[in-house]
Amino acid sequence: MKKNILVFAFFTFALLFSNETTAQKFPDLDKSPADIALYKTKDDGVIAKIVYSRPQLKGRSLTTLAPAGKVWRMGANESTEIRFFKDVSFGGKSVKAGTYSMFAIPGATEWTLILNKTTNEWGSFGYKESDDVVRVQAPVSNNKTSVEALGMMFSKTGDLHIGWANTLVTVPIK
Repeated sequence: MKKNILVFAFFTFALLFSNETTAQKFPDLDKSPADIALYKTKDDGVIAKIVYSRPQLKGRSLTTLAPAGKVWRMGANESTEIRFFKDVSFGGKSVKAGTYSMFAIPGATEWTLILNKTTNEWGSFGYKESDDVVRVQAPVSNNKTSVEALGMMFSKTGDLHIGWANTLVTVPIK
């Protein structure tokens, strides 16, 4: 009987104080949540997929978060990645099917959009111009309503629209 009580007490103690059996503490939601933009047509299927994090203005200016004339990671956290499932024309330049990091150099009237062969990087800290696959100029227009969190979407015709604050950047993908 003593042995049974001792075994019961041991397992009760182990159950109460073991990290393996207590509930796990999961992290809070990311401050810049991840999102996906998908370009798909009836005839061609999936053409492109962008995975990115959506930073928010939170009272800050776009020029503070994405400074003009400097390489920016096109989002938050890990660098934004775009995957082309077919060879495409990105802003008028040929790009082979594959996965690329996406960067930008913001400007007042146009942004330079960059596809880079290095993927799985945090931010733009590991960015190397020598790994660029293509650079295109994309016009900037004024969005009538301010967008709080960076957003990316494809139109039915394949234009990639990037919106944040009152800035709208568009690049055609064919």
